[in-house]
Amino acid sequence: MTVIEKITEINSILKDIFKFIQTNETVKEDFTEYLSTIGANNISLNQMEKIFLPYIFERKINDKSILEMFKESSKSTDIIDGLINAQSSVFEIKKILKNGFELYNLINEKIYTVSSLTKMINFRGVYAGQYIVARIFELKDEYYVIEISSVLSHSQKEEAYRYAVMKLVQNPRNLYIDNTDKEEEIKSVISEMYSKFINAFETDIILTTNKYADDIIGSFNEGEEIDLSDKGCNLESYKFFHVKELDNNYSNFLENSMGGFSSHNQIYDVAVIFDKEKGLYAIPFYETFCKIFENKDSVENSKQCIEYFLSNESIPNTILDRVSSKYDNFMETINTILEANYTYQELLQKYKSDYLNNTIYSSATVLFCSKAFSEVFDYISTEPQEQKPVQNVKVGRNDPCPCGSGKKFKNCCGRG
Repeated sequence: MTVIEKITEINSILKDIFKFIQTNETVKEDFTEYLSTIGANNISLNQMEKIFLPYIFERKINDKSILEMFKESSKSTDIIDGLINAQSSVFEIKKILKNGFELYNLINEKIYTVSSLTKMINFRGVYAGQYIVARIFELKDEYYVIEISSVLSHSQKEEAYRYAVMKLVQNPRNLYIDNTDKEEEIKSVISEMYSKFINAFETDIILTTNKYADDIIGSFNEGEEIDLSDKGCNLESYKFFHVKELDNNYSNFLENSMGGFSSHNQIYDVAVIFDKEKGLYAIPFYETFCKIFENKDSVENSKQCIEYFLSNESIPNTILDRVSSKYDNFMETINTILEANYTYQELLQKYKSDYLNNTIYSSATVLFCSKAFSEVFDYISTEPQEQKPVQNVKVGRNDPCPCGSGKKFKNCCGRG
């Protein structure tokens, strides 16, 4: 099958998916609600075709993506599987090719040669050196760009890298998806750091508070000795509350992460945990969560705390495994507070299915291995260069020009 034939078939499948969201009763109703939510009720068919791409990739109904629902209702093909596994990222355009692009993926650090599903004339004004937010997918060892949602100029490099890191924080798998070499690097880093952690603390968990968590993690990363005798978790009472610094919104997530746990003025417990397989975690309210299974009435906002641990995507199933193995009444207590009747496996399947179905390493470890994060960290941590005062020095007409050209001043900057 030629490239043109593949592109024709891909576009045919996309048309079938578009028909599917307009005819399947469940999806049609959800798509109508989606259009209303984004304020796109009265739009043309052409505009709707552009909106439907992010919808089919990002929307879920009853824990199933639109593409998975389409696959169930149609004849399965490699194209549908490729679309389901498409990756959304930020790319630097290395070259403009006759029928596509050569792109560097800022997140997973790989270079891709991708074909365009539309004529390249549609990309007038797009040049090498710019950055694009795009979605690409693989079909039989060839890559295709299916959606370009944003174009950034070369002068917006910091913005491009910030957005890349934000997507990485939201989904750590983006660093090593489709990059086995990067995953091997992560595994090696975890193995090395785990040994150092155990040697330093003789345990894989440290219970402390937000007042000391940053110092403990920082000292460990720097290889410094740490005295934990005065950095324990000795709170008089335990309660759960919202900490805005832990919110990962695009405008402030990196600055907040640099400010650390200690930037919040209230004291709360934090567990620094090193998982042998997944990496380093800093889990807020871990001890508060544990106290619920000792005496649920002694913890203020216990229901909100449980919901936080279940719904927070950055808390893996292994943290729940750790707590559930410690307390025999784990499920009984959760079911009582949530007024539910889950088994432990049903609970994990509902709230931690991504962790059950995929290998997901800790965000802290992934960021440690990310070149994009290092790039952005340099942007925001580098102190502005001190400007030297300009000195007015009189330069003779026959003196060497101070610009360094080697010419006399009168024949260079002093001309005229």
